[in-house]
Amino acid sequence: MSAHDQMRAMLDQLMGTGRNGENNKFHVKFNDPRVCKSFLLSCCPHEILSSTRMDLGECPKIHDLALRADFEKAQQSKDYFYDLDAMEHLQAFISDCDRRTESAKQRLAETQEELSAEVAVKANNVHELQEQIGQKLAKAEQLGAEGFVEESMKLMEEVDELRKKKLEAEQEYRNSMPASSYQQQKLRVCEVCSAYLGIHDNDRRLADHFGGKLHLGFIKIREKLTELEKTAEKRKEERKRAFKDRERDDDYYGGRRYREHYVGGRELDRRSRRHRSKSRERRDRDKDRNRDKDRDR
Repeated sequence: MSAHDQMRAMLDQLMGTGRNGENNKFHVKFNDPRVCKSFLLSCCPHEILSSTRMDLGECPKIHDLALRADFEKAQQSKDYFYDLDAMEHLQAFISDCDRRTESAKQRLAETQEELSAEVAVKANNVHELQEQIGQKLAKAEQLGAEGFVEESMKLMEEVDELRKKKLEAEQEYRNSMPASSYQQQKLRVCEVCSAYLGIHDNDRRLADHFGGKLHLGFIKIREKLTELEKTAEKRKEERKRAFKDRERDDDYYGGRRYREHYVGGRELDRRSRRHRSKSRERRDRDKDRNRDKDRDR
């Protein structure tokens, strides 16, 4: 994207479709059914997961930053309840991802050598410590890049402690099974993004995973869905009441418009009768005047 395109996108996002009297390139309004409601709330999976291993391609609905700006402005004066539409979209997406995660787990269970209950517990302990290390290391790198050096150093100290625990856990796991079996890569499916994690993955690989766009994108989607679901029942009741109020207002104003038209018709009839009455009086006066003239002659 060129610098000109970037500047134009920023202006669209800030000012909407009405800037400089221009129309948006899609020639639709934000409340058009073809516009992605999840995009308007900044939570469309097609946008969040673009350029990742799970890139979903272009969203079938319209994405336009100018329309998002129009929606945010309009939402201040009228509630459109698009959060409920976005919630249903995210629920369908996450349900599909969770099904894929369960399928991946099933495939691993069928292809990998089955571990005893005791060894499985030790392997899971190693995996959990790995995940904690990867998450904290990714966070420490992010804080360091943002200039929060002290917070980053504190997290690195926690990472060092977790590494010691991981070495101990790995030793227990190694001692509980034959060396030939230990060398086999024991995989685990990430519960957040469905990616495969190996028990022998190093810290760099784990940090890249937990700090990567794919994993962080799924975290954003899942957190947004949790946030929307917390208020879903309340919002549905509010939407139901709002629709009833709007229907009642439509009936009221529709009836009032009819009555106003009816009153206007009566007023017009009254004026017409008054005009005809004045016309008769005028004709009668003219007749009397003509009669008087004839008598004078």
